[in-house]
Amino acid sequence: MSFLAIDIGNTRLKWALYARPHPGAELLSHGAVFLETIDKLADSEWQRLAQPTSMLGCVVAGDAVRRRVEEQMEIWDTEPHWVVASTREAGLVNGYDHPARLGADRWVALAGARARLLASGPPRPALVVMIGTAATVDAIDAEGNFLGGLILPGFGLMLRALEMGTAGLKFPTGEVVDFPTNTSDALMSGGANAIAGAVERQHRKLLERTGQAPALFMTGGAAVKLAPITDLAFETVESLIFDGLLRIQALRLAA
Repeated sequence: MSFLAIDIGNTRLKWALYARPHPGAELLSHGAVFLETIDKLADSEWQRLAQPTSMLGCVVAGDAVRRRVEEQMEIWDTEPHWVVASTREAGLVNGYDHPARLGADRWVALAGARARLLASGPPRPALVVMIGTAATVDAIDAEGNFLGGLILPGFGLMLRALEMGTAGLKFPTGEVVDFPTNTSDALMSGGANAIAGAVERQHRKLLERTGQAPALFMTGGAAVKLAPITDLAFETVESLIFDGLLRIQALRLAA
């Protein structure tokens, strides 16, 4: 009953093989590759894997990349399935104006957050922050209604825009500090504080909307840069999208 979960972002493909399609299942193997190298998966990392019984993934990189991944999966007799945001699933109700246009990664991460909330006690509102190529800040209430969310540039996009639009500013290698005294630190700190400000503002608005202190989940490759500068209580969950895929798959199989 092994289960393969795949998350195809704008920069990397991340995968995880679980013993079964159920939240909390044993993690058997996992990995990540840049999109430029996914055509080698069947001859490298995936060649060593036993055939998964089932598979579910989410993709934001586009149909062409998805097809390349499916070609690599031809080493197994496992049918690929991909999440598309719907009106309701996994205890969530989608409040997007056009539900199917909500990014699959955002929808799945919300499902993962909802699963963690239900497993830890009485449900409460939550803010889900993903920081990768883009940064997203999404809100759900205690009943699992997706209220909406923000999309803003991630660190890389923000800093490249400054580099392209100004003279003399180069992509920084600086640190996030309270009061930067050099340009590299100023650029890095500015990007981090821009995202942190959006998170803190949405956290306050969600508290005002629901009357309950929201849980805050952070995930994504660049979350580590944001974590030290926010005063909010948060939980960093690297596996949040995989948690969501496990929950969705388990409920689909049980239906």
